[in-house]
Formats: sequence, C-alpha cells, structure tokens
Amino acid sequence: MIRKAVQSDIPALQSLLRQVLTIHANGRPDVFKHGTTKYTENELSEILENNKTPIFVYVDANDCVHGYVFCQYHSIENNNILQDLHYLYIDDLCVDEAQRGLHIGKQLFEFVKQEAKAHGCSSIRLNVWDLNDSALAFYQKMGFLPLSHKMEYII
Repeated sequence: MIRKAVQSDIPALQSLLRQVLTIHANGRPDVFKHGTTKYTENELSEILENNKTPIFVYVDANDCVHGYVFCQYHSIENNNILQDLHYLYIDDLCVDEAQRGLHIGKQLFEFVKQEAKAHGCSSIRLNVWDLNDSALAFYQKMGFLPLSHKMEYII
C-alpha cells in the first residue's frame, strides 16, 4: 500500500535516508559526509506539513515503511526563455535495501505518475548522481530521458 507519509513515519524515513546517504558517501566521500542524512527530523516535520512537498511511503500490512518518494511541485511562469510549465520533481526515492527487487520502486513511481497527472503536471523530473548506477538504471527502465548534464572538473 502507498499512502502519504505522516509524522510518526519520521524514524523510518530517517533510516532510509541514511541508506541513501551511505551510497552517496561511499561513492563520493569528497562531496558527502558519512553518518548524516539529507534532512533533520525538524526539516522532515516541516516538509510533511507542506502540501507542495508531499512524501509518499510504501507500507506493508503492518504499516511498516519499506520505501518512500519525496516530491515537490514546481511551476515555471512568465520566464524570459522558458515556456510555462508545471512539473513534479522527485527529490528522493528509496526502497529499503532488504526489500529491493520486489518492484516497490516501480509501484512508488507509478503512484507518483498518477499524482503528477492529477495535479496537471506536464512532466516528472529528478536528478541522479552518476555514482549511483542502480538508481540510474532504474530511472532509465522507468522511461526517464536525460534533460541536461551537470558536469564538474575536479582540481
């Protein structure tokens, strides 16, 4: 089952956020700090209260969280060079490492597609780090295409 996350889900969200951070910190220790999370408990609490930043969780029959997707609704209007558009941005998507391979990520993405359509979005966007091969492969399998390339030159 997929539902909107609530305040009591924060410990489970933090646990999954640590899993994601570990992947990134192992891949780019020059960029990411080990032992941290993307959001603090207070920041998660604020995100959960904002209708423009819904978090959806995949839960089992015992209401145990096994995955999440952090979403943000964005609009571009009256921009000098860009067309007006409304899109859903996936800020983060994670499936518990013990539950991977059970199509939970696909179910979360399919749910988000329906949410985006219901909110009049023309697209879904996200960023993925090149170091995360499994995430990149997953998003490509879901039909995502490159929009732009963010590059760096390390000195």
